[in-house]
Amino acid sequence: MQILIAYTKLIGCWLVEQKVHFSFFTLMTSPVALFVYNRADNTQKTLSALLANTLAKDTDLYVFSDGGKDTKSWQQVNEVRALLHQVKDEVERTGVLRSMTLILRPENIYLERNITEGIAQVFQQHDRIIVLEDDIVTSPYYLQYMNQAFDLYQDISTVMHVAGFTNLDLLTLSTETSFYFTPHMSGWGWGTWRDRWQQHFVHYKTRQEALEGMTPEDQLAIQYGGVFPCLKSLDKQPIPWDICWELAIYKAHGLCLTPVHTLVRNIGLKNGTHFRASSLLQHYEYDRPPLTTPLPLTRIEHPQKNPHIEALFAKAITDWGIRYTTIGKIIRWIYKRILKK
Repeated sequence: MQILIAYTKLIGCWLVEQKVHFSFFTLMTSPVALFVYNRADNTQKTLSALLANTLAKDTDLYVFSDGGKDTKSWQQVNEVRALLHQVKDEVERTGVLRSMTLILRPENIYLERNITEGIAQVFQQHDRIIVLEDDIVTSPYYLQYMNQAFDLYQDISTVMHVAGFTNLDLLTLSTETSFYFTPHMSGWGWGTWRDRWQQHFVHYKTRQEALEGMTPEDQLAIQYGGVFPCLKSLDKQPIPWDICWELAIYKAHGLCLTPVHTLVRNIGLKNGTHFRASSLLQHYEYDRPPLTTPLPLTRIEHPQKNPHIEALFAKAITDWGIRYTTIGKIIRWIYKRILKK
């Protein structure tokens, strides 16, 4: 069996070197780590979409369920866990996934620890990972796209992150390719390789530690001139995992492979851990349906960021993609000019 696996990998590497890329060809199928807490409805939608993926039956799923903080949250957590057990029974009965493993936290360790420790656990057995949270609904071709991206760029270390989401509006994006490279990391349905993560990721404890070695010019650049104030997240405790990974990619001069058409949709914006929205005051420009057809990928030997793409991103990320209604603009003006002072 070991000889067969080695031979299969050898053939795959030769195909990559010869630039023979097929949308259906995958050396190995990457595991998915799904992180859930207390939103049973969102979790059900996320799981239903994942199980409908074309490569679901070849995929190992690890679900990390965080514990409750109090009586009310434990009731919600137990609802989520009852759902997880139902889905696991379905998986074992139908084979819709290759496997499904449940990791049930006995206490609340919060989102950041749940994710970082969960990723570390998966990397004990696998060299690639796809990360989903409980509000990310995927395209039927999402797993196909992620696995192909991993295969094509596994030996190009500057590509550190594969995103399933794009901040950019397709209508404003003039490009002949179906994907692009950017230093900006999107945490909605993403993946990476074990060597990139273990070599570069640091879960910083303080703002000073996170910004060590970065010049004022670096800090301005990673924030796209100030329109993307991501470094404000360093004042939170614990510091969110995603800004730590964003900094790791920037410091390593890494790139993120990003689709032109989003392959995921975030359905939890109005009740998320780090963001909440009200349709009366604002709408989220990033709320777009995922692609319903395969996304073709090719291998680029020397990937680079595109200045045109970066300029578009700076515009799209302004106000975090939030576009305000008239009432929202008035309230925001009052808050910024009067209440905040």
